Amino acid sequence: MRSTTATEIKRRTREQWGNDPCGAIYGDGHSIGTREFFDRVEAHRYDVYAPWMRDVMEFEGFAGGELLEVGCGMGSDLVQFARGGSHVTGLDYTPRSVEITRRRFDVYGLAGRFLVGDAENLPFEDASFDVVYSNGVLHHTPDTQRAIDEVYRVLRPGGTAKIMLYHRSSLYYWFVIILRFGLLGGELARSTPEEIMSRYVEYSETGALPLVRAYTRAEVDRMFGRFGERRTDVRQLTRDELHLPGVVPDRVVDALGERWGWNVVMTAKK
Repeated sequence: MRSTTATEIKRRTREQWGNDPCGAIYGDGHSIGTREFFDRVEAHRYDVYAPWMRDVMEFEGFAGGELLEVGCGMGSDLVQFARGGSHVTGLDYTPRSVEITRRRFDVYGLAGRFLVGDAENLPFEDASFDVVYSNGVLHHTPDTQRAIDEVYRVLRPGGTAKIMLYHRSSLYYWFVIILRFGLLGGELARSTPEEIMSRYVEYSETGALPLVRAYTRAEVDRMFGRFGERRTDVRQLTRDELHLPGVVPDRVVDALGERWGWNVVMTAKK
């Protein structure tokens, strides 16, 4: 990974999600593109995996605004914003993701604009959007800071950026990546933490090994230093990820997630 070029990293990214669309494994055997498939994926995402997203991501908070999602994947979150009244544009580096998102909007009778594009070179004029949203995407691109600067550029004055990046000060990072795979598995002797994350964080049947980075809360705040008002929220910790027994109360798991979860969400005003 250390000597891999930006072009190769982006090729791996396109290969990864072109072959294994993010979240598709939760479609419970239904064909991609069917209503049953999309319903199952949505139910898992917001009812099982990350119920906190409805509040923290504010799906209904931008009604009437022009919203861009950078890295729309299969369109799960973009659909929520559209239902909440936003005028949505979905951009993804992977053509198949754009096709699936377009199909998803057709299935539900929703309006949107969809295109293939690069997060580091957004194909929009300055000050084009009221909101720019990206969830779990910008830590996969070679120059995350450049992508954040592009978010700033295409936002209108007073606009909102809402960006999720992986959180290095998380229990998942230290107990699973560093302790389980790195130390107990012996992988730190021959690999960097980024290389370990590349092998284990993202589901893959292809061995594409996409770039994966994680950041502390302070690092995220510095990366968004050009913005004015800034707030970070930490979320996302599940029992399965840390193999927590059922006797641990849900409220304890939630509290741990708000301090040491795997996702750090930056909400910033331009």
